[in-house]
Amino acid sequence: MPDPIILAVPKGRILGEALPLLARVGIVPEPAFADEESRALRFATSDPQIALIRVRAFDVATFVAHGAAQLGIVGSDVLAEFDYDELYAPVDLGIGHCRLSVAEPAALAATDDPRGWSHVRIATKYPHVTKAHFAARGVQAECVKLNGAMELAPTLGLAPRIVDLVSSGKTLKDNGLVEVEVIAQVTSRLIVNRAAFKTRAALVPLVEAFRKAAA
Repeated sequence: MPDPIILAVPKGRILGEALPLLARVGIVPEPAFADEESRALRFATSDPQIALIRVRAFDVATFVAHGAAQLGIVGSDVLAEFDYDELYAPVDLGIGHCRLSVAEPAALAATDDPRGWSHVRIATKYPHVTKAHFAARGVQAECVKLNGAMELAPTLGLAPRIVDLVSSGKTLKDNGLVEVEVIAQVTSRLIVNRAAFKTRAALVPLVEAFRKAAA
């Protein structure tokens, strides 16, 4: 019997939207998956040939790119930041809608015009995307890499602006920040390891099943 196909799914908000989609494909995790006390990271599913691993969103792309998982669900923001050649993203799943935006304190935004920027200092976990976005219009971006609590950066003097994911905008508002520019609209994608897609025949119908479920 071949090794099961490993599907990497992200912890957090996207997972809640992904579970009904997985069910439509015929992939239902074992009961332990829903146990919030469980520290397990790998789970069996209703399909004996498919196992799930639950990892941080940024790590989904890395597991799949390096072949440790064959499939994954991840935001287009992560794909843009890492740009792995080994990844193929055949299906936009239409979940996890949000946007990658530039934000700054409301008091600064009141007198600020992004069109006049020539150099910006930004706290973000997306340095690659941020630098590319600003370089495209001739602005030099100095990025301070953070993995979380981005909204603290302006108030504590780490950087006057941030680039982060925004959905409702409530977190920004609660921290006195406002959006001043949208870099990209974000949705979650099904990603596949290119080498595995060529060598494991079972992945082709599985990708089609996800395409139908998303449609």
